[in-house]
Amino acid sequence: MEPEPANSVASNGGSNSSNLVAPVAPEQSGEGLPYAPENFPNPGDIWRWKSGKRISNNGNYRDRYLYVPHRLVANRSSIIFKSKLSVERYVKEKFPDVNITEFFDSFTWSIPSGLPGNMNPRGNTNPLGDDSLLRQFELEEEAESDLLCDIDGCKAGNSTCSSLILEKEHSPIMPCDLCCAAPNFCRECCCILCYKTLDSAYGGYSYIICKVTQGNTICGHAAHLECARRSYMAGTVEEPIGLDAEYLCRRCDGITELISHANELLLTCEAIDSNNDVKEKILHLGLCLLCDSQKATAKELMSRFALALSKLKDGTNTEDILKAYTNLTAAHSPGSNNGNAAMDTSDDESPLNVKKGTKSFRYHSEVLKLDAEFDQTMEAFKKSQKYELKVAEETLREQLKHLNNLSKQLEKEKSELANQPNASHSSVLFQTVKKGEEQLRQEVMKLEEMKKIAKGCGRTSIDVLKLFDF
Repeated sequence: MEPEPANSVASNGGSNSSNLVAPVAPEQSGEGLPYAPENFPNPGDIWRWKSGKRISNNGNYRDRYLYVPHRLVANRSSIIFKSKLSVERYVKEKFPDVNITEFFDSFTWSIPSGLPGNMNPRGNTNPLGDDSLLRQFELEEEAESDLLCDIDGCKAGNSTCSSLILEKEHSPIMPCDLCCAAPNFCRECCCILCYKTLDSAYGGYSYIICKVTQGNTICGHAAHLECARRSYMAGTVEEPIGLDAEYLCRRCDGITELISHANELLLTCEAIDSNNDVKEKILHLGLCLLCDSQKATAKELMSRFALALSKLKDGTNTEDILKAYTNLTAAHSPGSNNGNAAMDTSDDESPLNVKKGTKSFRYHSEVLKLDAEFDQTMEAFKKSQKYELKVAEETLREQLKHLNNLSKQLEKEKSELANQPNASHSSVLFQTVKKGEEQLRQEVMKLEEMKKIAKGCGRTSIDVLKLFDF
């Protein structure tokens, strides 16, 4: 038998033949046909498959996984796909000449369980050998249905989430039992501050992903830069926070410099052809991130943003944005006098010259206004912190007072029970004491949860914050 040519797809009956293949047990795995491609893209490339645990009404597994051959993975770690859509995206990206329909026809996507709805064709026997397991899997499906959405891999239900494209086994992501425990929060595509979905349009300029490492893991949480700015977690913020063109992650307290991100914003503007509204938003964001920075690189880069925004508002050409970015990064690259080299610019484009023709540079006054309002903003921030501290203290003291009252009441009822000669009345008091003990136990547990506020509001779960009405 001659080997298949590279990138060819050999058909074995495809997904239409799922009723002709043998069912498998939950979480069973294997290689090649009928549930994974063989000899794709080259002869000898065998894909792996694995069944899930949840079962659909038609008897097929609701979850199934497909593994890329190790030869196709650069770092030798496995890549697993959780959905048919993610497989389709991968194949179209890596092998654009392949007919995607023929690819899926080359193997069977649906994996039968052999449970009611798709019985084993070989004698209609249950491959699991125990009807009690059927109820177990049904219960597991009911329990997980509230936690998992129909779009595997994204709890926020985002059809464009990066978790749908591919997932690396043993991914070095920091464990999180705070925001990631929320039912509709997805670390891959949700803002840690507002919990809304991130927008990947125009290179995802509007958000930043924290890549600070802790041991062998990275944080991986993302935030809208506008949300971070409004929360005083991005840009330049004075003490006690102390940021200088930097981003502070709410989850891990890691700090990421923003100058590199601002550079990428300039590149993004260069790549946009005609949408001036988007360009203006991007340039304005870059200015806000760099405003008030004491770093020389940030100041010079901010001048480039200001010049580009001025040209954009005047309706003049902004094609020199990329050239400005190149000059700036070259001036501050290693071997360029430690970043003190002058930038190669023409006289009318000097960072110090903020006029174009007869029109003055209008953004300068806006920056001065922001600078004048900065102290007022920080004062308001301090007041909000004092308010949160006051609320936390009053709530905790109120809970302690409540516990003391419950304890005294319980002691009184126990004393009455001990001195009660009437048997019928004793029975009623006994039930009252039991209820009082349970209530006291619950309130003590509540206080223990409330004490977690000591970590700070930014590192405390939403459920605990609700106890303080924050």
